[in-house]
Amino acid sequence: MSKYTRKLKKLIDTAPVEETAVLVALIKQNQSEQEVEEHLDELAFLTETLGAKEVYRFTQRLEKPDVRSFVGSGKLEEIQAYVKHFEVDMVIFDDDLSPSQMRNLENELKVQVYDRSLLILDIFLNRAQTAQAKTQVELARFQYLLPRLTRMWTHLERQRGGTATRGGAGEKEIETDKRIIRNQITLLKEKLRKIEKQGETQRKGRKGIVRVALVGYTNVGKSTLMNLVTKSDVLAENKLFATVDATVRKVVLENIPFLLSDTVGFIRKLPTHLIESFKSTLMEIKEADLLVHVVDISHPGFEDHISVVTQTLNELGAGDKPILLVFNKIDLVPKMPSEEELMNMSELEVEEANYLDFNKLKEVYTKKMGIEPVFMAAQDATNIEVFRKSLVREVKKQHKKIYPHYLESETYDLSQFDDME
Repeated sequence: MSKYTRKLKKLIDTAPVEETAVLVALIKQNQSEQEVEEHLDELAFLTETLGAKEVYRFTQRLEKPDVRSFVGSGKLEEIQAYVKHFEVDMVIFDDDLSPSQMRNLENELKVQVYDRSLLILDIFLNRAQTAQAKTQVELARFQYLLPRLTRMWTHLERQRGGTATRGGAGEKEIETDKRIIRNQITLLKEKLRKIEKQGETQRKGRKGIVRVALVGYTNVGKSTLMNLVTKSDVLAENKLFATVDATVRKVVLENIPFLLSDTVGFIRKLPTHLIESFKSTLMEIKEADLLVHVVDISHPGFEDHISVVTQTLNELGAGDKPILLVFNKIDLVPKMPSEEELMNMSELEVEEANYLDFNKLKEVYTKKMGIEPVFMAAQDATNIEVFRKSLVREVKKQHKKIYPHYLESETYDLSQFDDME
């Protein structure tokens, strides 16, 4: 072995090692395998957003989760064998697990176990920027961890007393840690109350100006659209939950000033306690005069996404607000060809092409929403002028509610709105 080779062997690889994960889901009653695969595709995207790589998927058809281990004993042995053989770092379940299920699964699998809530919490923790969002995530995280301390902090188990009886120093330390976390929860709640009070004061100062909120499923292009309209630099990535903080910008179109806010994206099975934790951020939605619901029309489950967002808006008490529906990413879907082109195609070719009839969608959703939807591609500004005209039209309707005697020819002193962001 040469001197040079010996030196190379001593070098330490400092490149971060990508963690691996297997995904687990139950196929419940009245669920198709295709539907579960779509859910797992989303879970895989969440896993990637966290920074891990999916290596395998396990599914099992059960009427209800096993009380002890979520999956059946045979399936658990199968997962255990795979994880051990391929040295997998974590196992991620597509549903929430009880504290006892998580503890049992970690004891059996000997690796980090995530459920959907913990996965989303960790992503939020990595992406929160403002004091409000960080406090909200920390609060939700501590509330999640409290009943799971015996699982999450396994070093405490090794610190138990050396006598034959259960308990000892380790048990006492767990109780101490529980008390510390309860104290942290109390402090975070108080801190959040102060931040929310400041937010209420800011929102009161925005009276007299129309407020518009961008809403939608996560990763549909809300931040890209925000940047396009406001010419700002809001973070826009092809990752789930790129936006956790609510971002508000002042916009003036056709001499009408309004505030445009970009909010955290919704997702299927968004944990209830996360919605509760983010209620102050979501106040931007609840107090908005107009909602712009952005939809990724290129996603095969876009209609399901619309339903999820609609349901979440109803839960927030914002389901009765006027909504401008924006079908984004039209550049990624095949548009229905003309009648002449269709005549030269076979039925099989039409079916396999999976065309979307924009005219039919426009007709259906105009009838359903009361406002004609917009079809665009924010990434390359396709149909941006159509969107702007629709947005201005709806903002003017709301503006006239605030200023009933508004004339389109009048000029405003826009400087009065300069501190409203």
